[in-house]
Amino acid sequence: MSLQFPARFFLLSLFAATPLSSAVVGTSKPAESITATRIAMLPAKDRAAWTAYLERSQKQTQIDKATLAAERTAGAPEPPLPKEGFSARTMPLNREAAWYGTEEARHVADVIVSFQTPAGGWSKNLDLSGTPRTPGQSYTTDNLSKHPSADDFDTPKDPQWNYVGTLDNDATNTELHFLVLVSGATLGAAGEPYRATFLRGIRYLLAAQFPNGGWPQVWPLEGGYHDAITYNDNAVTESAETLTSVAEGAGNYAFVPTELRLQAKESVARTLQCILATQVVVKGKHTVWAQQHDALTLAPVAGRNYEPAALSSGESAGVLLYLMQLPHPSPAVIAAVNAGVSWLKSAAINGQEWVGGRGTAGGRHLEAKAGAGPIWARYYNITTGLPVFGDRDKTIHDDVSELSPERRNGYAWFSAGPQQALDAYAAWSKSYGTAAH
Repeated sequence: MSLQFPARFFLLSLFAATPLSSAVVGTSKPAESITATRIAMLPAKDRAAWTAYLERSQKQTQIDKATLAAERTAGAPEPPLPKEGFSARTMPLNREAAWYGTEEARHVADVIVSFQTPAGGWSKNLDLSGTPRTPGQSYTTDNLSKHPSADDFDTPKDPQWNYVGTLDNDATNTELHFLVLVSGATLGAAGEPYRATFLRGIRYLLAAQFPNGGWPQVWPLEGGYHDAITYNDNAVTESAETLTSVAEGAGNYAFVPTELRLQAKESVARTLQCILATQVVVKGKHTVWAQQHDALTLAPVAGRNYEPAALSSGESAGVLLYLMQLPHPSPAVIAAVNAGVSWLKSAAINGQEWVGGRGTAGGRHLEAKAGAGPIWARYYNITTGLPVFGDRDKTIHDDVSELSPERRNGYAWFSAGPQQALDAYAAWSKSYGTAAH
């Protein structure tokens, strides 16, 4: 049964432990980093793999920092930060095949090569259509929070070392896809730099993958929620899709060595197990996924201050789309999809629109409209299944109108995006099953 709004007092009545006079229903707690102390608390059979993973990350951080330091001259001014931009827009993946052999495309590929970190990944928010990275220049642009505070979950331990290698905002996977397209259109020795950079990037994905098959948002590890299994921005599923193409070795991927293809195939299998293991169970019933899950306990955890540990409709729709494109799904996959789709249907909001914006009267807000929907809240309380909304002060609310204007207007609290998963399910279910309505 889908949710009907406004009915705020009806919603409040379902928060049994919350006074009706308060719209604050909780406070977000910061996600825990992966540490040796926490690893020591794992079952004995799991400790060796996680210890090796953490040590590999720490060693790679040292290598990355030392490599950059070696490019710089003591006492000399550091090069300016790279130009900021939306990386994916500077790396189009939908052009005609011939375009990837043009001078314009190869220029972008050359810039991509120049910004690859020593670990093999890329940062985010770079304008990769601009000038190549110069020796000593940062691998990243200014990715610092614009609302810094001691209580900001997004404040890095080292402001000079932030998102140095990430899957956030489609980073790394987009660079890899673009390089494959350019290398396929650039035969012979001229394409070797792109192929070599691509292979380093694939090894980066393999090195960054958790022993349980998930991926962090940032690798080498940066701490906090960046260390969590990250479904946000489809980081896990995009990485699995990239490695699936590598494992298959068809077309432009044919140059990948057999050994790396086999590693990619094994990696993808581990990812599927991670996805199935992290599907949240509430009162014995499988639901969907959180935006991020603790890498060691698999429990949902908070992201940024305003991103609570909650069921996430958009990220879950992305996971479901990934599962539905798998060939020959196992009974476990079929069950996971049916359960996830059933939850999405039950969480749909009808009869409401998310309208307005910055500078408009009332800002962003829900507005009743007959026949509107379905839309989904971004987050849902794990226990009650009702929408929740976070603010920069870490408070969690059951009413989006109670948020500060900056957060209410500056974040996508509602979306129709999950409908894409339901549309795909309509065809998929004819072969594999039907979720309850």
